[in-house]
Amino acid sequence: MAEKIIIATDKAPAAIGTYSQAVKVGSTVYLSGQIPLDPATMALAGDDFETQVVRVFDNLKAVCEAAGGSMADIVKLNIYMLDLGNFATVNEIMSRYFNQPYPARAAIGVKELPKGSLVEMDGVMEL
Repeated sequence: MAEKIIIATDKAPAAIGTYSQAVKVGSTVYLSGQIPLDPATMALAGDDFETQVVRVFDNLKAVCEAAGGSMADIVKLNIYMLDLGNFATVNEIMSRYFNQPYPARAAIGVKELPKGSLVEMDGVMEL
């Protein structure tokens, strides 16, 4: 079995529970779900959807960089939203962080997310 390397950075919210920010196995990095917590205060960043999506992407970016990669290395992205009506906003903001070829993606409507967040994302990165 390949060695598991735990990825951690103070530039993203600290893991609050029984998980790691990311785990690297071989050249694959599994990114844990990020909600829009400000890493300095651990408070929810804003109460509007756009602010929260930007914070989530910034958190993911920080974890990618701590793992030795970048957002361009994400091959699969999962987006969980309370309101799928915000899909166009996600696409617009995502275009600020990703260039073609885009990662594979799922957008899933959910009833509830931790800490009252409006959005959460996780993914897989290949280095």
